[in-house]
Amino acid sequence: MRSGIESITVTAASAVALLPGATSREQTSVESVACFHCGAPCRPGVWRAEDHDFCCAGCATVFEILTANGLDDFYRLGQRAGVRGGAPVAESDYGFLDEPAVRERVVDFADARLTRVTFRVPAIHCMACVWLLENLFRLKPGVGASRVDFGRREVSIRFDPAKVRLSEVAHLLASLGYVPDLNLASLEERPPERAPRRLWLQIGVAGFAFGNTMLFSLAAYLGLDAGGGAEFRRLMGWTSWALAVPVITFCAADYWRSAWISLRHRLLNIDVPIALGLVALFAQSSFEVMTGRGEGYFDSLSGLLFFLLCGKWFQRRTFERLAFDRDYKSFFPLAATRRRPEAGRRSEERVAVSQLAVGDRLVVRHGELVVADARLVEGTALIDYSFVTGEAEPVEKAAGDHLYAGGRQTGGTIEIELVKPVSQSYLTSLWNQEAFRKKAQGAFDTLTNQYSQRFTRLVVAVALGAGVFWLGVRPVLALKAFTSVLIVACPCALALAAPFTLGTGLRVLGRRGIFLKNAETLEALARIDTVVFDKTGTLTDPGAVEFEGSVLSAAERRWVSALARHSTHPLASRIAEALAPDQPAEPVEAFRELAGGGLEGQVAGRHIALGSLAWLATRGVECPEDGAASGSTVAVVIDGRYRGSFRFASVLRPEVDRLIAELSGRFELAVLSGDNERDRPRLASVFGDECRLRFHQSPRDKLEFIRGRQRCGRRVMMVGDGLNDAGALQQSDVGVAVVRTAGAFSPASDMIMSVEQVAELGRVFCFARRVVRVVRTGFVISALYNVVGVGIAAAGQLAPVVCAVLMPLSSVTVVAFAVGATGWMARRTWRP
Repeated sequence: MRSGIESITVTAASAVALLPGATSREQTSVESVACFHCGAPCRPGVWRAEDHDFCCAGCATVFEILTANGLDDFYRLGQRAGVRGGAPVAESDYGFLDEPAVRERVVDFADARLTRVTFRVPAIHCMACVWLLENLFRLKPGVGASRVDFGRREVSIRFDPAKVRLSEVAHLLASLGYVPDLNLASLEERPPERAPRRLWLQIGVAGFAFGNTMLFSLAAYLGLDAGGGAEFRRLMGWTSWALAVPVITFCAADYWRSAWISLRHRLLNIDVPIALGLVALFAQSSFEVMTGRGEGYFDSLSGLLFFLLCGKWFQRRTFERLAFDRDYKSFFPLAATRRRPEAGRRSEERVAVSQLAVGDRLVVRHGELVVADARLVEGTALIDYSFVTGEAEPVEKAAGDHLYAGGRQTGGTIEIELVKPVSQSYLTSLWNQEAFRKKAQGAFDTLTNQYSQRFTRLVVAVALGAGVFWLGVRPVLALKAFTSVLIVACPCALALAAPFTLGTGLRVLGRRGIFLKNAETLEALARIDTVVFDKTGTLTDPGAVEFEGSVLSAAERRWVSALARHSTHPLASRIAEALAPDQPAEPVEAFRELAGGGLEGQVAGRHIALGSLAWLATRGVECPEDGAASGSTVAVVIDGRYRGSFRFASVLRPEVDRLIAELSGRFELAVLSGDNERDRPRLASVFGDECRLRFHQSPRDKLEFIRGRQRCGRRVMMVGDGLNDAGALQQSDVGVAVVRTAGAFSPASDMIMSVEQVAELGRVFCFARRVVRVVRTGFVISALYNVVGVGIAAAGQLAPVVCAVLMPLSSVTVVAFAVGATGWMARRTWRP
């Protein structure tokens, strides 16, 4: 059978038809049933496919699309989980997306082999939706990976433009009932996601029922109902039952659905004991009301749901706040160089990306990032889109071409004009690209998962044991103990301890200019036992510049300065500043930079090269032997002839002595440098004899050194400039990119800090270990709460409504402790 949406739609159209012999009058007299796909009420026998009833041709069509492509597990993940299909959607309805002007505004990235687009899909509502949308590749040839951001109701899709058009991708989503929100006028400014209206309605209904049933029960609690008589008590009981019905059906619907899905997959999540407790409480209360034995516990039932839903709202709000900080509070320390035309073409300024606007002109040098979609104004761009695609294959662009956000310039300096505003969340997602993600899982994640898997089984066992025990000793307490244990037990406290503590730690470091990729990095920092430093640009600064060789003419100085300005390497920047700081830069053609080697290009028709003596020697340039002077050396070659060398009196940063004193004895230290061994005596005096000092190290040598230490069981942090150390940063357990210009860093890094912040590494390690202790303390608080709470509940000493208050209160307590204790640890770590 042919795959693809078109062929399946034809099949569905032939399979779905009006039941023969049935008139419209006869159909209206038939009781309605629930649509198998979306759950909407419908008349049986009108739209049918494979013995299932559907509310419309759209739902039946989607059903056949899924079953014909082996995606019928969708209905096992969530019963009636689909979105109503509605009227069939023509592919031509989305044809406007293929127009170049519209396509350019919609897509995140596009080239000849890959297009990436993000659609906002408001219809996403459950785990079955997520599963289906992440399996789109099985429905349409040419569609690749898709990823759903449930909180934002967005799906990011990659597809091959040679096999499928953008309009076909949008049509595929619409045909499944997930119509993309294509309000082009508001693409750049999407409103913040609000709490679901349904959750507010559930809280309102539960609160209304709780208040009124408590009012009905108040007389009985105070012993004032003696004069009311049995008829009055029976009336209050039935009234409370009527108020409890929407609570148990509507307000508790999410718990029923979650527990049912969990049981169908033979799993036990935390919603299972909650659902069991609700069933027991409602059944016992209904029995008492119907038999006239009492008024039941409907006040406790309504109060239970009210406080549980309030706890859910609290958790949702706190997680949204965490995500908000992660996306928009500059966890991505990106800055850009902006032209200031009013002050002259040569004038430049460094600004944060949050200050950029459409129309701004930016200067992008070698190794720097294109921070937003832009038009190339000047220069030849050689863009590496590995941030977006994971594959480093530079693409050449000419003036007037469109450049996508996330590309990195690998050629000379270019000037661009922004055509879209900067999306901080999009840039953060690029930093978290799958291609640069490390496989290690946090120990706290593992511990939390193991705890959660065993927790529910233990709680159900204790609840059953308590119920059976009291059934034989004091039957009146059996239901109370059984229900209270199920409700008071709360793994949420443990589940929240790690993310909120680590998340708060991320914010603390971010405010200090130290940026971590994710919470797992903070946890990994606490386990580091080996620190490897790059030398140039990390531990040392290029000091005074001296040129040794034949004197350069004024024109030659301009040529060399123009070439050096195209690089973000600290030595190249120092050369450019020393030679012709006030002269207009001459254009550079055929610029190329080799990591660990040097840079070259054509300036004014002359071939200029700057780099190490070893690299130039491999290119056939005759260079003199390296002298005995200390510091770094950059040789100058003009038209293939060696003209001399810039020598930098390498200056050890003043705060390095204090940093090494803090780290020595606690960590194994190593220094890897691509320079010669002139600085060995000075580094040995600072680091000590036990430090491993290695020179003449290529990027490959650095990677192999780290790999060797890891084979010996060490947990290694690599601290480098990110220019020549990408492989080492990727291999290390924690890779730290030390940057001078925040627009140039390695995607393989786990941590980004400015060169001035390197001295803070000792405090960062101390803070990370203290944060880990806070997490463990949160685990202890959670365990104590559950032991004490479950013990008292099993003894029949806690009413279900009290348990309903304690359950969210435990979450609030752990979150408050996590945030407060982490903030206190930060003040203690960085106090003067």
